[in-house]
Amino acid sequence: MKRGEVKMVRKNPEIDLKLKYNKMIEVGIIVALLLCILLLQAFKKFEQGEIEQKTVDIKIEVEEIPQTEQIKMPPPPARPAIPVESESDEIPEDETIEITDLDLTELPPPPPPPPTDEDAATIFVPYDDPPQPIGGFAAIQRNLQYPEIARKAGVEGRVMVHVQIDEKGNVVNTKILQSLGNNGCDEAAIEAIKKVRWKPAMQRDRPVKVWVAIPVVFKLK
Repeated sequence: MKRGEVKMVRKNPEIDLKLKYNKMIEVGIIVALLLCILLLQAFKKFEQGEIEQKTVDIKIEVEEIPQTEQIKMPPPPARPAIPVESESDEIPEDETIEITDLDLTELPPPPPPPPTDEDAATIFVPYDDPPQPIGGFAAIQRNLQYPEIARKAGVEGRVMVHVQIDEKGNVVNTKILQSLGNNGCDEAAIEAIKKVRWKPAMQRDRPVKVWVAIPVVFKLK
């Protein structure tokens, strides 16, 4: 190589690309870091402004809570005192309870006796033909004697008599169902019924003893 000549150095393109690539990466990292720092600073300022704005608008009011009053319940009633036998003789006798002896060995009284024929007036005996007075019910009215007391008092009305007639047509028992009072009309009605002969009630072909209600009319002429 001669003196005064410049030596020409041939550059390698691959080495140039690697150097440029490294520089670009470094520059990009630096730019990214700067951007992150700027964003963080801006976000902090935004949060501080928002927090300050919110804290200014908040108002806290404290109210006093009234104390609860306990209702005082009335005391329970006093227990009754236990009775104690008094030794004083000044207490009257009507205020003391006498001791009574109860004898449980005695038997109870016997039941009442069964009802007699007179008490069995409500027993119904079935029949086909009812008893009939000989001469009709007009015969009862003809035999009726108006009591003088009822006549003077102007008593009128009807006496209903429950009559028991046996198998032979005889009046056995009587009972007043509807009365005209204590003026003799009830007794006069019973006497008029007894003075009349009766045909007994028939159950198929045999006579039976039955009870029938007979009306007796008292009317002034």
